[in-house]
Amino acid sequence: LNYILTEQKARKYAVIENEFGSVGVDDQLVRNKFKDEEDVVEMNNGCICCTVRGDLIKTLKRIQKLIVGGKKLDGVIIETTGMADPAPVAQTFFADDDVASAFRIDGIITVVDCKWIVERLKEEKQGENEAVEQVAFADVLLLNKTDLVDKKRLEEVKKQVRVLNSEAKMIETKYSRVDLGEVMDIGGFSLDKVLQKDEEFVNFDQEHEHDNSVSSCGFTLDGELDMGRFNKFIQKMMVEKGVDLYRSKGVVAIEGMAKKFVFQAVHMLFGGEPTVDWKRGEKRTSRFVFIGKNLNPKEIKKDAEACIAKSSDQAAAEEQFAFAGSGDGYKA
Repeated sequence: LNYILTEQKARKYAVIENEFGSVGVDDQLVRNKFKDEEDVVEMNNGCICCTVRGDLIKTLKRIQKLIVGGKKLDGVIIETTGMADPAPVAQTFFADDDVASAFRIDGIITVVDCKWIVERLKEEKQGENEAVEQVAFADVLLLNKTDLVDKKRLEEVKKQVRVLNSEAKMIETKYSRVDLGEVMDIGGFSLDKVLQKDEEFVNFDQEHEHDNSVSSCGFTLDGELDMGRFNKFIQKMMVEKGVDLYRSKGVVAIEGMAKKFVFQAVHMLFGGEPTVDWKRGEKRTSRFVFIGKNLNPKEIKKDAEACIAKSSDQAAAEEQFAFAGSGDGYKA
């Protein structure tokens, strides 16, 4: 999403961000790309495919009113949580008459993590396997992190994905970089094709069942964090919890650092970098979100709180800026 918003300048989009937990991070990652605050809508504390689905309808109607009022928008980009089943989200555009008359679905884009997707597809869960649903329902499949797997692994990924979805366009990418013409204005979604695969698609009373063993731990800390202690905290999370951590992300205020430090991780694969400057007068807070199995929110927050700095020393912060990550930038 960041790549799309950075690379294209000619068109104007509204973005709807959905977070599985109560604390949001993704909106902070994209909000600086917009001049108008109203162009980014954050929907927290529930999955857009079920618990906050009604909020999606309200949000779309609000965007439609802005358009009628003269606001120029070329489209709406919806970024769901990694735990979302895309089918109920697509149903939303047919279940409500006002939404159906104002919007059409252009395409469903699924980013496939080549490093971990085979394990995720085979995983047995209490409810639906969202990875399977996301691959099967896609119009375009972006096979990402191709630089982190060998040819044999990549071929295995393609084979597994093709079993679930033989028709979607498949594009190999690194850092999700792709020709925007391959993912925007593609006219990829077809209700007729969907109904051929799933006659129950128009049954709007169906409910999506999440795996109860998967949860989200999100929290906000006031004040700046000591870089050394923060580094140890992240390393501990990756080593001790990495196997169960589906997703980790955060926007962090580091003591003595003028820029916001943004990190993202999938299991033990970690990447992070300083991004935009903190604005003058902006409150220095850090946001964390961890999604995975068997998480202990109280323990995780307590360990993070131990990172809060007692004093400010820019030289020390810069000296300690050496993360034992997996590579440069956003590999997660």
